[in-house]
Amino acid sequence: MSQPRDHGGGLDAAAARWGGTRGDWIDLSTGINPVPYPLPDLPAEAWTALPDAAARERLIARARRFWRVPEGAAVLPVSGASAAIAQIPRLAPPGRVAIPGPTYNEHGAAFRAAGWDLVAEGPADALVAVHPNNPDGRVWTAEEIGAPLAILDESFADVMPGASLIALAARPGVLVLKSFGKFWGLAGLRLGMVIGDPELVARLDEMLGPWAVSGPALAIGAEALADPAWAEETRARLTADTARLDRLMESKGSALVGGTDLFRLYEVQDAAAAQAHLAERRIWSRIFPYSDRWLRLGLPHPEHWDRLEAAF
Repeated sequence: MSQPRDHGGGLDAAAARWGGTRGDWIDLSTGINPVPYPLPDLPAEAWTALPDAAARERLIARARRFWRVPEGAAVLPVSGASAAIAQIPRLAPPGRVAIPGPTYNEHGAAFRAAGWDLVAEGPADALVAVHPNNPDGRVWTAEEIGAPLAILDESFADVMPGASLIALAARPGVLVLKSFGKFWGLAGLRLGMVIGDPELVARLDEMLGPWAVSGPALAIGAEALADPAWAEETRARLTADTARLDRLMESKGSALVGGTDLFRLYEVQDAAAAQAHLAERRIWSRIFPYSDRWLRLGLPHPEHWDRLEAAF
């Protein structure tokens, strides 16, 4: 039996331990934008018909424009980045994969399940670079990406488009992952993108099968990517809120370790105690099994700042 992996979320378990219902809680354990992209009205066919090729191609075309995908790179919509993460290790014969950590643990789990040997650094047949990294916000440079199979997980990169390494998607062996669950705040939509080597993308498309992405997801994703004004306004709000959260935590004696404009990682005296303190006030945070001093907080909804500030 596979072991449960460490993730954010888990409000039901938190409520069972500390009381209240889901609606009573503020969930800061994830890096999901608390003010999501507004859902557009959808035609009935998006729900009742099988997803058609035209809707998929419309989404792909808008993804190319929004992310400035280089010519020669392929674009594949997938049912969330995690769907691709689970299958990508099977695109090459098992060997050594470098996954510098700590980082998002689904990559390592997927490569391990496919028979790969995991290393933290050094020469390898594959490389996973989470850019920016979860949980510390590390950013990568193009010069560091050199393995025959290179996965660039840019699930959090839409807060910092100028730092994206999307230009590398034109290289053989490179796959760039995008997510609608973080910056766009639509985690339940289950929509992501794989951008890169056309041969690898075509094989991944076959592995995932027909109609891998729902009609509503195709339509909503296309609307979101055609709305750069929303994206710019959102980045400005997230930057301001990040600074506000840093000021709050630093005023309480916490030291900033890193993060992005969707989540912040702080060093505290006792992470478990800090999590319990917040949980008693129905605020859920993220701690990690490999550090007893790291506390990660997402950004609160604008209506929840008073509760968060009062919790300290």
